[in-house]
Amino acid sequence: MLQTPLGRFRALALLEGTSFLLLLGIAMPLKYFAGMPLAVKLVGWAHGVLFVGFLAAIPSGLTAAGWPWRKAGTLVLASLVPFGPFVLDRALRDAELQQRRG
Repeated sequence: MLQTPLGRFRALALLEGTSFLLLLGIAMPLKYFAGMPLAVKLVGWAHGVLFVGFLAAIPSGLTAAGWPWRKAGTLVLASLVPFGPFVLDRALRDAELQQRRG
């Protein structure tokens, strides 16, 4: 997966999606139900870095997938919705497989 630019973009998208789910599903409940605000601070910081990295990588991801620039909105929207990057991964995986086939 990490050998191609599209594979690296996929990995970044999955990391960003995972960090979002950790933030919403674990860190936020720890903060509000267990009184542990440090969880949101740490996971939120990591998610923020991954989110900005994902946004910065969108142009190279679009180029690597051979998708038109109007698809950038779909990529941004997917990063804002829980489980969105995982749904997006199927299309990215298909584009990566298509590239490998030639």
